[in-house]
Amino acid sequence: MSAQAPVLTLDGPGGAGKGTLASALACELGWRLLDSGALYRLVGLIALREDLDADNAADCAEAAEAARGLDLVFEPDAGEGQRVLLAGEDVTEVIRSDAISDAASKWAVQSAIRQALLSRQRDFASPPGLIADGRDMGTIVFPDADLKIYVTASAEERASRRHAQLSGSGVDANLERIYREILERDARDASRVVAPLKPAVDAHVIDTTGETVSASLERVRGLVRENGWI
Repeated sequence: MSAQAPVLTLDGPGGAGKGTLASALACELGWRLLDSGALYRLVGLIALREDLDADNAADCAEAAEAARGLDLVFEPDAGEGQRVLLAGEDVTEVIRSDAISDAASKWAVQSAIRQALLSRQRDFASPPGLIADGRDMGTIVFPDADLKIYVTASAEERASRRHAQLSGSGVDANLERIYREILERDARDASRVVAPLKPAVDAHVIDTTGETVSASLERVRGLVRENGWI
């Protein structure tokens, strides 16, 4: 990837903090930001709206075709990092719901969907550089990335963060249910045959459990400094 543009990958389970770190780094470096999870969430959104079943071959083919033809625009946003537009519709908040997260995880195990989105993701790598946030950025999408980081946190910590986020938005959320859903999603992501969730062999692993965002960001900055990017 270095010949085209420097690439920094941030992989890890949902709720570990990689999205926040990716947005902050992209802003500091002035690099492009790829939220690969948004692509899978968009597929999940389309599948739910079209009532597609991931276990049905015809529906899976239809979803893969939709993935290849996503009318997608990422717009920079000071508060959100970036906004996601699908065919002109702002779906930034919609795709963050638990229902869409669950649907995205189920569709992400389909090899046809992952293949349909592979080249689309790689096209994001362009000057001055790319911060790629996802689950298989360093293992599959950008195996030759200049710097790979795997961000993790305990399931309890991630459930607590999600519960606080929902409660802060006025949603009556159940912590135990959130915790169970996180464990189920982790197991599904880690056990899928295609591109399972795991650190790249050359990735730096950062555990954010019990750590502030600023502390985690400073640790990542240290790795970025070692590469001479700041």
